[in-house]
Amino acid sequence: MTDSTDRPGGTGDGDNFDPDVHDPDIGSGSGSAGAADGSGGQGGQDDDGRVSEVDDVTAGINRILDGEVMGDESVVDADLSDVDVLALLDERDQFKSMAQRIQADFDNFRKQSSIRALADADRATGRLAEAMLPVLDAAEAAFLRHPEEIGPLLNQMLVELKKHGLEIIELEGQPFDPEVAEAVAHEPGGGGEAVVADVMRSGYRWKGKTLRAAMVRTSD
Repeated sequence: MTDSTDRPGGTGDGDNFDPDVHDPDIGSGSGSAGAADGSGGQGGQDDDGRVSEVDDVTAGINRILDGEVMGDESVVDADLSDVDVLALLDERDQFKSMAQRIQADFDNFRKQSSIRALADADRATGRLAEAMLPVLDAAEAAFLRHPEEIGPLLNQMLVELKKHGLEIIELEGQPFDPEVAEAVAHEPGGGGEAVVADVMRSGYRWKGKTLRAAMVRTSD
């Protein structure tokens, strides 16, 4: 039986002998060469004696950046000869037009939403102003009986409401207009055009629109 100490690399019976692994001369030689040029094996060794792969990885990246691929194959430039540039430009213009239409639709929607919001607010405040009409009628009736006491209060109410869009329709002495007045009495005159002789109940406008027609007596 052959002593394992007589075999290269200390191999024993039944062991497969690999010169690159078990031959001490070859192993030490390759290690020395790697240590000499700094590129042996997988790369350099760190402080713990472990092989570092950083050199090989960065070298691969550098080869790719230089236009090479593993195996020294050159990167083939993309062939753009079959690209239809006009079709791409047309497609770009279509997407641009689509984006412009969407933007225009959104602007219109925003404007319409703002208009609807204002209209809703006007209707809500209009209902509030309409609810105030009985109060104004009562204040007006009280003013006819006690003008000195009620006059300042009624005037202040009308001034404040006018700031928000409510105003009295001035009709006395004006030609009769069925759009803003309702004739509940009539007295004969000279037979001319009917005019408003007396306002029996005031009419009001809300932001330029007739909120309530006035009750009047006409004459001609």
